[in-house]
Amino acid sequence: MSNRPIGSLIFTAAIVAVAATSAAAQQRVSVYTAHTANIVERMIPEFEKATGLKADVVKAGSGDILNRVRAEAANPKADVIWSVGAELLAANSDLIVPYRPKEFDMIADAFKSDAPWLPYAGIMNVFVVNTKKLKPDEYPRSWTDLAQPRFKNLVSYADAEKSGSAYMQLNTFLTIYGDNAAGWAKFKQLFANMNVSASSGAVPRFVNDGEASVGITLEDNAYLFLKNGGPVAIVYPEDGTSVIADGMAVVKGAPNPAGARAFIDWAMSAPVQDMVVQELGRRPIRKDGKPLAALKPIEQVKIVNYDIERAAAKRKEYIDKWQELVQSR
Repeated sequence: MSNRPIGSLIFTAAIVAVAATSAAAQQRVSVYTAHTANIVERMIPEFEKATGLKADVVKAGSGDILNRVRAEAANPKADVIWSVGAELLAANSDLIVPYRPKEFDMIADAFKSDAPWLPYAGIMNVFVVNTKKLKPDEYPRSWTDLAQPRFKNLVSYADAEKSGSAYMQLNTFLTIYGDNAAGWAKFKQLFANMNVSASSGAVPRFVNDGEASVGITLEDNAYLFLKNGGPVAIVYPEDGTSVIADGMAVVKGAPNPAGARAFIDWAMSAPVQDMVVQELGRRPIRKDGKPLAALKPIEQVKIVNYDIERAAAKRKEYIDKWQELVQSR
């Protein structure tokens, strides 16, 4: 029998237990994402297979994701933020830390920046229409068309306070029509026709199911319903739209920063970017990425100059005005 003191044995056992717990924690990555459930279910198993790490996923709207990360800032629970609007990440840059991924040089110049967040995929704002409710000559062709009386209560839109894409769409409208009294007056006319949903993922579903005639959504969300044979068509606004990077970032104080970096390296790799394009209908952010042939060539779309930093700086002002519109109903 050992003459070693019992207290020493207990202390040694405690160290071993802590080390084992720490090692196990490093094999798990906490991922906070605004991706829809079907995308999470498709991609996370690929991540786990490629890296050997396990992912614990929290899914919510972009605004709720950042609110949660901020609430947890004193004791962070998330390792990586995945698929959240770039302007939201820019507006909350104090919650994230920079990381230069292994294939940083493969990021296309249009998506490269000095920001602490990184691009994950190119996203574009479009209209999705129900082809059983509208004939081609009845499709809205511009943002202001959506304010026409014939679309009363038939325009599906997400809550700009909770949805990063809806906030991007609000900014796109104001970029085109002016961040001034006249621009907001035009948006108010459009808002009068809206049915506001709590999530961006619900917008194209309502259109697909015939509960709305038209939705303001992301191109990839609309494409998934089109790809699956839904009665929908994608319309690119003739008065302009925006295309920016959906973002991802390492959380400041992350419990497993190495796991977060591994996740970003995986998400930016060529095979994953090809999956993002071919299966999800997003635009590639890599120089060697090829856009989906089923979508309109970007050269044929009128693209406005979307200022991410300005959108981030204006967030509180715009959300306050958005809330006034919601409460005025």
